[in-house]
Order: sequence, then C-alpha cells, then structure tokens
Amino acid sequence: MSTKQKGYIFYIPVILLLVLFAIAMLFPFVWMVLGSLTPKAELFAVPMKLIPSTWMWKNYVDVFKKIPFLQFYINTAKVAVLSTAGQVITCALSAYAFAKLQFKGRDFLFILYLGTMMIPYQVTMIPQYELINDLHLLNSHMALILLHWFSPFGVFLLRQFFVSIPDSLIEAARIDGAGDFRILAQIILPLAKSAVATLVTLKFLETWNDFTAPLIFLNEKAKYTLQLGIRTFQMENGVEYTLILAATTMSLIPIVLLYMFA
Repeated sequence: MSTKQKGYIFYIPVILLLVLFAIAMLFPFVWMVLGSLTPKAELFAVPMKLIPSTWMWKNYVDVFKKIPFLQFYINTAKVAVLSTAGQVITCALSAYAFAKLQFKGRDFLFILYLGTMMIPYQVTMIPQYELINDLHLLNSHMALILLHWFSPFGVFLLRQFFVSIPDSLIEAARIDGAGDFRILAQIILPLAKSAVATLVTLKFLETWNDFTAPLIFLNEKAKYTLQLGIRTFQMENGVEYTLILAATTMSLIPIVLLYMFA
C-alpha cells in the first residue's frame, strides 16, 4: 500500500466524524423548518415525529394574520442594509488611513482604537442611550443605524487586508494624478473583495439578529424589528409554537441567502 493510499485511509474516519458533527449542527434547523409545517398537536408528540402527517403551510399565512410580520421584515431589512452599507464605508475609509497614509501617532491611535473592543456593551449602553436621547432619535430606526456605522473590528479586519496590498500600486496611481478617494474606490476595494464580503456578511448577520438595541431604543410596535417582533409575538401567544417556528424560519431566509452568495 502506497503512502498516498495510507493517507486516504487516515482521512476517512476524520471525514466521517466531521459529517456527524455537521448533521448534529444542522438537526435543530431541520427540526425548526419541519416543526413550522407540523400540526400543533404533533409538535411535541412522543415518540417524536420528524416528518409531519399533514403539511401545515397555513402556519406561515397565520403569522402574517396575527402580527404585522411584513412590517417587521421591512424594518429589519432597512436597518440591516443601511447599517451594513454605512459601516463598510466608514471602516474602509478608516482602514485606508491606518494602512496607507502616513501621519504622526498613526500606530498609537490605531492601537488605542482597537482597545475599545475590550469594552463590553453593558458599559456603553447607558452613554449610548443618553447620546441618542440628546439627539432626539429615540424610537427611530436612525438610532439603530447610526450606532452600527462605526466598528473597531471592521476597521481592524479591512486594515489588515489593506496592508498586504503593495504600496507600488498606490504610488503609480498618485503619479497618474489619482487622489486618495479614487485610489480607495478603484484600486484598494476591488482588490479587497473577500475582506469586504466577510465584513458585509458578519455585520448583516449581527444587525439582522440584534435584539438588545431595538429593545432599548424602540417602543412603538410599528417600528419593531423581526427579533423584537417575534419575541413580542411569543409573549402574547406563548402556546403557538408552530407559528413561532414559522416566523423564525422566515427570518433566517435573508441570512442564509447572503451567506451563500457572499
């Protein structure tokens, strides 16, 4: 038996183990989707019935009848898209400055900015609320959007990628008369598509699933995001588990699609 064949034999149990872990991770999601299509009486049946006897597509329709689910969807999409776009812009500008511009105290300022990642959200929660209150933005989506526009992690992620881009490309662009904004837009960002796609995916996921900030800053049901709306629905209709699973399944669709395409 050759060394290459021995290597294949070694990887077979590793691959099987990884497949088992993948199945274990996917099972809750499969149960959630199938549970959203299961009659209420069968959801917690013993023994467990994974495949429903009757496919209850009506559960998805009932979600829209019981709560303004479409409005929650629109609110969440608005906040997530604008928050992600704003953060990509601010992080790209900051990362370019820290990576390619020379100014006094640049590295110290970058380290100081990264140090803010150590501060837990519970510490900044009250100051953020006071700031939003002073700006008269309480109970508005703009409060959620502005708070997501700035991210030390996003700056760090893009800056580390920008550093790997040769300075010779920037110098050649400057000789041709390009300014910093044009260099960033036409040279740096096209070369950093993978880093930008990573930031977009992580930020969109974080904003789409955010529960704490909407709970703090929103108090009008018509402005609720999906996570807050589903929680409110759960509190009002605690026994409607199939409908809650249906709402949760629909809330995951944009995240899954973004992950697949990004």
